[in-house]
Amino acid sequence: MGFKEKLAQYYTESYIKKYGDRLAQVQGNVVSVKVEEKTILWIFHKITAVLLVRPERSKNVIKCVYKKNKWFKKPGFININQGNLVIVQGLKGKKGKKSKESREIIEIMNIKNLTTRKDLVPTDGPQVKRVQKVQRMK
Repeated sequence: MGFKEKLAQYYTESYIKKYGDRLAQVQGNVVSVKVEEKTILWIFHKITAVLLVRPERSKNVIKCVYKKNKWFKKPGFININQGNLVIVQGLKGKKGKKSKESREIIEIMNIKNLTTRKDLVPTDGPQVKRVQKVQRMK
């Protein structure tokens, strides 16, 4: 194992140790999308995206929030429409927070839009493929 692999492994282990119980992943259809962009003095850019995702074969709805602040450059966000099939990866709220609502919200780290095959943060791993039923021949 080289130096880069050891360093990467150390970072992943420490990240999982810190956030392991809060990591969450939701796959489902988008019910609602709201993206707000704000610019302060042409220098500071803010983007806030709120997604409501209904997991497959479920009646409940999960609220997902993406917040990003950047100096000088506008932060980007992928195009997501109502009804798109997405995988949302993120962190659940802390258990020590006062309100129950903030615990149920997922802070978005990455979104994979399976309908348009776009990612918010490109990953090197294999692409997610939908499983199709295989017909058996007699």
